[in-house]
Amino acid sequence: MSDAFDLNDLKRRMQASIAALKHELGGLRTGRASASLVEPIHVEAYGQSMPMNQVATVSIPEPRLIAIQVWDKGMVQAVDKAIRVSNLGLSPTIEGQILRIRLPELNEQRRRELVKVAHKYAEEARVAVRHIRRDGLDVLKKRLKDHAIGEDDEKRHESEVQKATDAAIAEVDQVLAQKEKEIMQV
Repeated sequence: MSDAFDLNDLKRRMQASIAALKHELGGLRTGRASASLVEPIHVEAYGQSMPMNQVATVSIPEPRLIAIQVWDKGMVQAVDKAIRVSNLGLSPTIEGQILRIRLPELNEQRRRELVKVAHKYAEEARVAVRHIRRDGLDVLKKRLKDHAIGEDDEKRHESEVQKATDAAIAEVDQVLAQKEKEIMQV
């Protein structure tokens, strides 16, 4: 019947997009220091882009302090630059091979900026889910054109794909609302 069309695979890919969104949102600070704040940052190292955890050790010695121990002395400036351009509003202080980031209290304006960044991440997740939907619909159209399935089956599968898409986007919105509430709490 419909061997090449796999609704479960589409749902799994949509869930992966939501998991990526949760990871990205974990990096947005809510007033407390967290290693996940700097984990998504990529550093230009050795001619390629590498995640922070592959060039340094991140620790939280105090509730409002992040310490980054860079392994290679030559990479300190690259790590510093990556943190400064990460759009997280962080300014590290360099002490030898250790970068210290003090997290100030979040003011209202900074909270609103973080909410905007969260909305941007959520929109990227929605776009990813829609791309997955499009991939599924393309497979269905091709199978219909090749006479592998009938029009009734195609319409039924299209409806299933749309339901899965709607559910995934609703979950993205729910995750975003939860993060927004967390950021705006004083």
